[in-house]
Amino acid sequence: MGPLLKMTLAAGLIVTTTQAFAHGDVAPQPVDTAALPDLEEEWPEENPFREAGGGVYVEAIEIGASGYNQNCARCHGLEVVSGGLAPDLRYLSADWEGDEWYVERFVNGYSQNGVTKMPAFGELLGGKAAWAIRSYVETRPDDGALDEFADRLGEIRDDLKTKAEAVADGTEMSDFEDEITALREELDGIAGQVPSGSGAKLTDSPASRAVAMLDGSPDSLTKATETLTVGLSAAE
Repeated sequence: MGPLLKMTLAAGLIVTTTQAFAHGDVAPQPVDTAALPDLEEEWPEENPFREAGGGVYVEAIEIGASGYNQNCARCHGLEVVSGGLAPDLRYLSADWEGDEWYVERFVNGYSQNGVTKMPAFGELLGGKAAWAIRSYVETRPDDGALDEFADRLGEIRDDLKTKAEAVADGTEMSDFEDEITALREELDGIAGQVPSGSGAKLTDSPASRAVAMLDGSPDSLTKATETLTVGLSAAE
């Protein structure tokens, strides 16, 4: 974690008074964590879902994305891209140090001069939701991480869209099986090269999400097309 970020984070989750009141106006939304394993310890030193890795980590990221958008995006920004009024949480290091800061703020909230800048979410949402949100936050791409891949991702998106339209018109998915497999492998390769802002080994990018969407289901081509469209738009 760089010195500038440490200074910014140490200052707390600084948001405007309007944003702080918004938290009070909107009740925290529960996060459905039933698909995640129970925790041996609610507040361990490091993210237990990161430690578990594999499918557990991927599931936590998906659940955390929903939890973040419902409870955190109002102040911390869509896709965890801060508008400058709150720390950019993408750069909170994916290790015990970043986890320690995250838990402190999540559990206890933050007040400044008697004004609540961030409410305490610990008792309201619980550890599983907290760590799921953390998993999503820490796997967001670094600024500009998609720039070198944007043109190719756009071409793949257009290719998938054309195939989706053909399937909608009656073409069998099996006719594109080899091509889709090749595109999926290429997307997976791109996904592995996209760095996270936090230093997490896994990055939740439009490329990785498109790979997951291409599961052979009838609407998989459309879903992957939409995922790439939204992701590329957000990266601009």
